[in-house]
Amino acid sequence: MNKLGVHAFVWTAGWTNNDCAYAIAKTAEVGFDLIEASTLDLDLLDVEFTRKQLKQAGIGATFSFGLDDETDISSNDREKEKRGEARLLKALNLARDIGATHVCGILESAFQKYSVPTTAEGVKRSVEVLQRVGEVAAKNDIILGLEVVNRYESNVLNTASQAVEMCKRIGSSHVKAHLDVYHMNIEESDISQAIIDTGDYIGYFHTGDSHRGYMGSGTIDLAGVFRALVKANYQGPITFESFSSRVVGQPLEGILGIWRNLWEDSHDLATHALMYTRAQLKAAQEAAKQAERSRLP
Repeated sequence: MNKLGVHAFVWTAGWTNNDCAYAIAKTAEVGFDLIEASTLDLDLLDVEFTRKQLKQAGIGATFSFGLDDETDISSNDREKEKRGEARLLKALNLARDIGATHVCGILESAFQKYSVPTTAEGVKRSVEVLQRVGEVAAKNDIILGLEVVNRYESNVLNTASQAVEMCKRIGSSHVKAHLDVYHMNIEESDISQAIIDTGDYIGYFHTGDSHRGYMGSGTIDLAGVFRALVKANYQGPITFESFSSRVVGQPLEGILGIWRNLWEDSHDLATHALMYTRAQLKAAQEAAKQAERSRLP
């Protein structure tokens, strides 16, 4: 059964102890199974405090972040690769110590808009780093989720098929594709088919909508998305991600282009997302049973 989560940026812009306590408490209050903890500054995460808050709230955690230009393992720059590998390992250690099951995000390149295409050598170097990091992830039973994002946030993985190819090159059962409907809506020709084709390589999934606001108020065929997840027999976490200028500030506001306020009430947004996700999953599961139920006597 899929565990349902919500991204911490729905509640707060960072992960100070105050942010941590508030975001975890609100996530539990709404009824989610887990929170996706996220920070651009790994040094801000207080492991013991976070563990205590998660235990008190009775929920699980995943972890997400992105590499930057100075830690870009796809850059074919040996010094950047070393810094990137160290940052990935640090994130893995933090995730392990707070009890997180997944480390996801833009782990294969920098979280930025590139001005040139990726190179074969850059991809090769990224694969080699992630093979080593994947070994550590496996030892700690943590899934690394390589997020497939749009062309304005990376030049390495923009489609699900690229993520599958990269996972095959890495060759680790603990390195999977992290799919996100917002990005798929921009880059995929057929979102549902891409999900089905990715199949067992899906390790993490982000729901949302085309404008990153309320689920169901944008243009994505979310009913089709959930039916595809059921067809793919995806059993991993499904986490709701949404951003508004009411919560996020710089630098994330600038990196993601969050220029307007898509919602005012985080609690209302998250409550709706959980209800919507549960309903869509149930509908998709029931749709999958129709052929069997429709057999002639």
